[in-house]
Amino acid sequence: MAVESSPPQVTPDGRVELSDVGPIKDSRFFNPELAPVPVEQRTWTTYNFFALWMGMAHNIPSYTLAASLIAIGMDWVQAFLTITLGNLIVLVPMLLNSHAGTKYGIPFPVFARAFYGIRGANLVALLRAFIACAWFGIQTWVGGKALHVIIGRLAGDGWTKASSIGGQPWTLWLCFFGFWVVQMLVIWRGMEAIRRFENWTAPLVSVGFLILLGYVLVKAGGFGPILDAPSKLGWGPEFWKLFFPALMGMIAFWSTLSLNMPDFTRFGGSQKKQVTGQILGLPTTMSFIAIVAILTTSGAQALYGEAIWDPADLASRFDSTFLVIVALISLVLATISANLAANVVSPSYDFSNAFPKRITFAVGGLITGVVGIVIQPWRLISDPNIYIFAWLGFYGGLLASVAGVFVAGYWVIKKTHLELADLYADGRGAYWFNGGWNWRAVVATLVGSLLAVGGAHGGPFPADGLIPFLKPLYDYNWVVGFAAGFLVFLALKDNTAKETTR
Repeated sequence: MAVESSPPQVTPDGRVELSDVGPIKDSRFFNPELAPVPVEQRTWTTYNFFALWMGMAHNIPSYTLAASLIAIGMDWVQAFLTITLGNLIVLVPMLLNSHAGTKYGIPFPVFARAFYGIRGANLVALLRAFIACAWFGIQTWVGGKALHVIIGRLAGDGWTKASSIGGQPWTLWLCFFGFWVVQMLVIWRGMEAIRRFENWTAPLVSVGFLILLGYVLVKAGGFGPILDAPSKLGWGPEFWKLFFPALMGMIAFWSTLSLNMPDFTRFGGSQKKQVTGQILGLPTTMSFIAIVAILTTSGAQALYGEAIWDPADLASRFDSTFLVIVALISLVLATISANLAANVVSPSYDFSNAFPKRITFAVGGLITGVVGIVIQPWRLISDPNIYIFAWLGFYGGLLASVAGVFVAGYWVIKKTHLELADLYADGRGAYWFNGGWNWRAVVATLVGSLLAVGGAHGGPFPADGLIPFLKPLYDYNWVVGFAAGFLVFLALKDNTAKETTR
């Protein structure tokens, strides 16, 4: 049965808000950050969403994502095709899940309660949170490296060749932790500070990448040597063997956001604004950074005889100190912008969802920062093959099964209708299921995840796969995970709608 409260208010454009949060305010599953955003505070415009995507997409890991495809042997056409197709595919579940954020003003972990149960939502929220923590660490590491190169150009060899600690100069560790502190200070000021930071950095973040490309083009003698460089793979079996797992990696890169975009779209002024902003934002910004990274890496290959996929390493080889500093300062700003939006907002809400009365958004952000260091992100981004096929591929398969449950539950079973107050109810309501857990969603997620990543192979995984007979499925991990989660949840749906409180 539904929670007894005043009927929700519905705007002419279909957005829903609670007229009175009193009946749920004392629930242990409620706090101000997780509460539905009032309609008058849902003010994000099309530009806000476009700027958000520009800020999230234009960063060093996005660059290395594209550059890594050149490093594993693709030519510029193959790499661009792979990335663009991946972005268009992941945009679909992203927009489908974004709808609930704008309609109900709820963040991702509260949305998850509708399918996994009030308590069960913590399973997927914390899974998403720990992946975001790792990404936060990766972004902070590469941003720290860029900062290290900038200071090294000004301070000289004494800085760049300082004594080693843990295999890296102690000065690099200093830059890493300094970069970490700056981000923590922004996080502490809350969501509005992040939005303002995105708005003013968004138009500037392309500068650094264009400087890198311009320098390489001049040195390489124009586009000719870059565009004429043949693929090491050709268009035969060798290419297709890498194409599908690489495509899964490209999809996985934003599969995290395909789940937690409600964290942002809950502030949307309308469905049209958030949809338009995202359609204009994700494919265009990622295609831009992809082509810049691909051409720059191809040019570096022509110049230096190797595909340098780390832009900080590439910039360190430039003759002009001025260009190095301008380019990398732009990249540092881009990395902070992306990290705050893509890798802090979600885990902050997710950790808060686990302990709503104890963990605020700011405290959740600090937890994210600490876990991001403990995970040792420098190991995850040490090799392009590990980066794409192990890191991206594995977590992409896990999250795909969750996306399948969301899309099946919200669009097919619930038909976009949620009991808003019940999402915060303690011990009762439509989403309490069995002790706060919906076992059907958990089973669908486990089955989808097992099929998607059970055969993980290569890098840190056994050559024959974790479960050998599932190895062939791992090359299609995201598609397998999404389809299995979607279909299993639908297959178990018959009694789901009948379950109420206990």
